[in-house]
Amino acid sequence: MYVSNHLSLVEDQRQHVDSIAERTAQFLAAGGTVAQLPSPPRKPLPPPRSTKIDPETILKRRKPPIPRAERKALRKLAEAL
Repeated sequence: MYVSNHLSLVEDQRQHVDSIAERTAQFLAAGGTVAQLPSPPRKPLPPPRSTKIDPETILKRRKPPIPRAERKALRKLAEAL
């Protein structure tokens, strides 16, 4: 049995659990065997990143904006001219 915050949902599914347990017991009594196999990987790894760097891409990057203090200083210099 599993733990759930929704006990009514667990109780609603009880008939299915009992049915599966009964059919499993019948299968094993008839000589059936259960094999435990390794589980498949959960998520495939993404493809490796390319090591190629395009020089054009580096040139297209935006420059960081001028800080507010520098903009004020530039305005004062422009007004003084």
